[in-house]
Amino acid sequence: MSAARVSQDQINKAAWGACDTFRGVVDPSIYKDYVLTMLFLKYISDVWQDHYDGFVEQFGDEPELIAEMMKNEAFVLPKGASFGSLYDKRHQPGNGERVDVALTAIEEANGSKLRDVFQDISFNSNKLGDEQQKNDILRHVLEDFAKDEMNLRPSRVGNLDVIGGAYEYLISRFAATAGKKAGEFYTPAEVSELIAELVDPQEGDEICDPTCGSGSLLMKCGRQIMQATGKRAYALYGQEAIGSTWALAKMNMFLHGETNHQIEWGDTIRNPKLRTREDDLRKFDVVVANPPFSLDKWGIEQAERDAFKRFNRGLPPKTKGDYAFISHMVETLKEGTGRMAVVVPHGVLFRGSSEGKIRTKLIEENLLDAVIGLPEKLFFGTGIPAAILVFKQGKADNSVLFIDASREYTEGTNQNQLNDSHLEKIVATYKARQAVDKYAYVATLNEVKENDFNLNIPRYVDTFEEEEEIDLMAVRQEREELKAEMSELEAKMDAYLKELGYGA
Repeated sequence: MSAARVSQDQINKAAWGACDTFRGVVDPSIYKDYVLTMLFLKYISDVWQDHYDGFVEQFGDEPELIAEMMKNEAFVLPKGASFGSLYDKRHQPGNGERVDVALTAIEEANGSKLRDVFQDISFNSNKLGDEQQKNDILRHVLEDFAKDEMNLRPSRVGNLDVIGGAYEYLISRFAATAGKKAGEFYTPAEVSELIAELVDPQEGDEICDPTCGSGSLLMKCGRQIMQATGKRAYALYGQEAIGSTWALAKMNMFLHGETNHQIEWGDTIRNPKLRTREDDLRKFDVVVANPPFSLDKWGIEQAERDAFKRFNRGLPPKTKGDYAFISHMVETLKEGTGRMAVVVPHGVLFRGSSEGKIRTKLIEENLLDAVIGLPEKLFFGTGIPAAILVFKQGKADNSVLFIDASREYTEGTNQNQLNDSHLEKIVATYKARQAVDKYAYVATLNEVKENDFNLNIPRYVDTFEEEEEIDLMAVRQEREELKAEMSELEAKMDAYLKELGYGA
């Protein structure tokens, strides 16, 4: 009889529970990397063992044949580098050193797929305390991941997306508890889904996220194509400035079997690394991103002498980098067919000065396709509402679609959510490109000009609800009835008081 399936919720809770081992010992910004890396190691070990056991069952006592079959696996797990090998020796001194050696062996055995991924994390670091404390912590961590609900064999979890979900869950929990950092907010899965549907990725597309984080938004776009064609007929490109997050994106791609990808580590504005052989900016069919909101010190000094001419429409203010990312994304769109969607704070829609000039030029060049207002408290780590800007090369007309989706959501304790019906309505409205009372409006270029290129959604979508007219005569009648009822009650109260001897 096959083992019972493990649910996504069980995996999420078990992984979050493993974080307890580190709490009070190291900072959350550090221990999340340990937990996520151990989750990765546990998963690839379980996949390897699951496949190995399957071959043993199929070929019996033919170790040489089984070894040859295992060479066809999508990844290599060197001998002694598995989670099981580490777990078996957990009571011995040297847990930290053994884990580091295992990770190095896995990285080297898998070549470019995992090159440099583990360079910034060491389980043998003094950050985990002295040798005895470090050994005890790692023993507990190994035991946490050895629990039955962390049995991540494909025969139990079903598919790789379950592990991707665990990554997203952990990242979201860390984002929710740690608050914002440099204006960066984790993108909820439903917002990634919405963005992917808006840009409508097609077979053969090259898709880029210049601030890719854990890579979930990129993979959502790829999944759109997979669902439509059944093929991985696309290429994913990304860049991420934070080293540990870049490593997570590489692990995430590895786990999801995304072999056709290029994820670079570095600052997209200061040093864009996705370039052609001629050292020009690479162009993409689809560009998506949730950049840091209003990033201070985003790199204006480098932008003033930008070799790629990304800021030909003007330089954003030095304390707000929103239009720096927008300008970069627009310049990486393929001529005539490129399309992009970017998450922005509402200030991007109406702030003046240099931002206003950039916004005006983007609209005059007929690149802006839609402005979609989202509900507040949608992003982990912030309660402020955001919007999605959709840009397109080769637009059919020069109108701009405005959608106010800010009032339709499912309320949550810490974060609000967009459910399937909300997403479907937004996407259907975007595709139909028709006015919807109190929800959507198609503005002509002249209307946008008349509003001084201000994109504040209430200027275009009237959500005012008229108050119901008050029938003064009915209110007067109700008041008279209440007065009569009150007089009757007071008379009864007086009678009761007299019976009790309190009367005059």
